[in-house]
Amino acid sequence: MSYPYQIKSADEYKAAYKKSVDNPEEFWAEIAENFLWRKKWDKVLEWNFKEPKIEWFKNAKLNITENCIDRHLKEHGDEPAIIWEPNNPEERTRTVTYKRLHKRVCQFAQVLKNNGVKKGDRVCIYMGMVPELAYAVLGCARIGAIHSVIFGGFSAQSIADRLEDAKAEYIVTCDGAYRGGKDIPLKSIIDDALIGNKTVKKVIVYTRTRTAVSMLKGRDIWWEDEMDFAETQLEKNGSIDFPAEEMDAEDPLFILYTSGSTGKPKGVVHTIAGYMVWTTYTFVNVFQYQPGQVYFCTADIGWITGHSYIVYGPLCAGATSMMFEGVPTWPDAGRFWDITDKYKVNILYTAPTAIRSLMSYGTAPLQNKDLSSLKVLGTVGEPINEEAWHWYDENIGKKKCPIVDTWWQTETAGILISNLAGVTPAKPTFATLPLPGVQPALMDEKGNELEGNNVSGNLCIKFPWPGILRTTYGDHERCKQTYFSSYENYYFTGDGCLRDAEGNYRITGRVDDVLNVSGHRIGTAEVENAINMHAGVVESAVVGFPHDIKGQGIYAYVIFNGKHGDEEQRRQDILQTVSRIIGPIAKPDKIQFVNGLPKTRSGKIMRRILRKIAEGEMQNLGDTTTLLDPGVVEEIKSGKL
Repeated sequence: MSYPYQIKSADEYKAAYKKSVDNPEEFWAEIAENFLWRKKWDKVLEWNFKEPKIEWFKNAKLNITENCIDRHLKEHGDEPAIIWEPNNPEERTRTVTYKRLHKRVCQFAQVLKNNGVKKGDRVCIYMGMVPELAYAVLGCARIGAIHSVIFGGFSAQSIADRLEDAKAEYIVTCDGAYRGGKDIPLKSIIDDALIGNKTVKKVIVYTRTRTAVSMLKGRDIWWEDEMDFAETQLEKNGSIDFPAEEMDAEDPLFILYTSGSTGKPKGVVHTIAGYMVWTTYTFVNVFQYQPGQVYFCTADIGWITGHSYIVYGPLCAGATSMMFEGVPTWPDAGRFWDITDKYKVNILYTAPTAIRSLMSYGTAPLQNKDLSSLKVLGTVGEPINEEAWHWYDENIGKKKCPIVDTWWQTETAGILISNLAGVTPAKPTFATLPLPGVQPALMDEKGNELEGNNVSGNLCIKFPWPGILRTTYGDHERCKQTYFSSYENYYFTGDGCLRDAEGNYRITGRVDDVLNVSGHRIGTAEVENAINMHAGVVESAVVGFPHDIKGQGIYAYVIFNGKHGDEEQRRQDILQTVSRIIGPIAKPDKIQFVNGLPKTRSGKIMRRILRKIAEGEMQNLGDTTTLLDPGVVEEIKSGKL
């Protein structure tokens, strides 16, 4: 197996990039020829950013699971598709070959069909990191249902909101999940989320932790029973193959909810063909994947990184993808290095937050761990700081492994800006150069594109790539307003960026009201809404501040009117409220109680001032004379935590 579209040298990168800009349709048609189609496209690309309307490989027919699984069966069926490492290192690991994956995905597609799931139906998946999560995702894709995976750390209220928005009729979950030393009661959280729900018809429950669960007659069914019955049915038909549904190139593949600058999460929609081509192309090129290598992405499939670079990209490329149930510091801080040693991992893709956390344990956890199999290291989720980059390079890569610092988003489907491992140069803290097909633009506040190098501005993209989001589910106007209205005819990323003298790009952080905490985007409005739900809270304002491990922490300024408890008790009550409404991931790191917030005379909170105070910048707060009550600022400064 080889990849004709794999870029092997800096000159090849330059030629590919030039062609992708000069003649994008011809460029992507050539790449797309490497995939399995039921019917080829009538037109490669039709688009405008005004509506926005973007169509790739127009009128082509395919099923993505035939590309992820079926086409590898003849020559690579006995090779590992997924290697699963459980939370507990004492538990049995699992190696899932492409043949086994095919069987399980076909079984689960049959399970879905037996329970009334049809093409276009929304299936919500809320599971731990077990292979069955991959089977569920791919089973949905095989039957043409739209999957919406929800990260296992979200609360019942967050799930309820997403179920309501997607109008999901089916849920796949586990009795519970293991995460480090904790058991997460997934099924009981789903039960809470379903109180008052009128749309969900079936809940399929996989047994993982053997936690006691409530099973409602007529609604809740066991995964194992359903899979056994489906297997019997398929065998009776004389084949374990479940025929893949023929899908249109622009049919939705999945909805993935992401935080925005308003309180309501938005469902980003990715469609089949463009997503498939983009994730596979970027996987093979950024990581310079070679057949037979063991690739380990440490992300959770509940986030876009897991969708694109644990499931779809690697499997479409016929790769061996590692899937890990646990956390990097349990049972000790050597867990990643144990896994690397045990499976002879060749490519390791993780988050700067994980690297910074592991740095804090020093090099003792690395003792007697053989990391010599590593060829490529990668980072994802947030910009990596220089200290962490060098620690990763020296202690994990032994200065022999290129580090790819990948910039991308839920909305982009896959990596947009990154060096290609060992092919184009790396530069610490820089994502470096755009991938072929990606045309970045730095914009000033007036909407002018900044030409040349040594400039910084707001990062936009001026031409569609195959993986660009198509809409936000059920609300196309929101998609238009969020991504395509700030700068006419540009996709606005929400990130600030600088371009150095050599044309390398460095992401400088969010420029909207969205925080990047441990690589996960959390909207300030979402956290404020949750804090304000607490009975004693009058008003709150949330900003980000530098955090040694998470990159960015959450700092909340809260006006409190209740009489209950002392200050510390109130803090704990607020944290509990946020956990219940969003999930533990959104809990503020610091809560400062204040008597007032800096507001303009029109009532707008000046978060710029609050952000500077949270960052410890007390002097240059800008003009405060326009505030309704300038005295509030001094009081907040004196009470800073």
